[in-house]
Amino acid sequence: MIDDSTRSFDESRLDLIKLWCDRNFGVGADGVILIRDHLQFDFEMVYFNPDGSQSLCGNGSRCAVKFAHTLGLVETDCKFLAVDGAHCARIEGGLVFVKMHDVEPLSNLEHDYFVDTGSPHHVRMVSQVSSVDVRQEGKAIRNSQQYQPNGANVNFVEPMDKGVFVRTYERGVEDETLSCGTGVTAVALVLESKGFDSPVTINTKGGELAVSFEKQADGSFTEVYLSGPAIKVFEGVLDF
Repeated sequence: MIDDSTRSFDESRLDLIKLWCDRNFGVGADGVILIRDHLQFDFEMVYFNPDGSQSLCGNGSRCAVKFAHTLGLVETDCKFLAVDGAHCARIEGGLVFVKMHDVEPLSNLEHDYFVDTGSPHHVRMVSQVSSVDVRQEGKAIRNSQQYQPNGANVNFVEPMDKGVFVRTYERGVEDETLSCGTGVTAVALVLESKGFDSPVTINTKGGELAVSFEKQADGSFTEVYLSGPAIKVFEGVLDF
């Protein structure tokens, strides 16, 4: 998460993005986010995956709102610009709520689902998510013919007595990540078709998130909000 309010970072320096995300020779991260001033919004969020590609990052958006708050750019409510357009957000009770874009009706893929929540997601229900080889199975689906040329993120979901657990293979990272906000959002909308009411609470390796929404008569979803905590763990200086 970088304060780039002066827009001094050269976006063509994808070599730096890859270096910073490297867990052996860089800082180590699932992505890089630049926070920039904007004339029409409270701030602009520019997100890079570790491979240098760009997409919407749900959890990154929540962290961006919290970081913008610490920079004094926002108080409790704000509107920011991301790669997929404008988003509203608010900080309330220690949680950050980010409004996602409206989502089209779900697409069934045999026993799986496809949902675009700002990033494309393939959702698969499984019986034992802890035993799934997320890296291998996720990679195969991500690179399958149906998702060429850009690929898709892949979510493995297990509804449990005490909630729902999700594991995600993220394109751009090309590995399992601890939590994926756009993926959790996609999963929550799929679970609505299986009898879950809004808001849906979902557990990931990285923690607990919640998704609220309103389903419309045509099967689409509006008023979609992703919420969860965003906690600062350290700060430093990058020389480049």
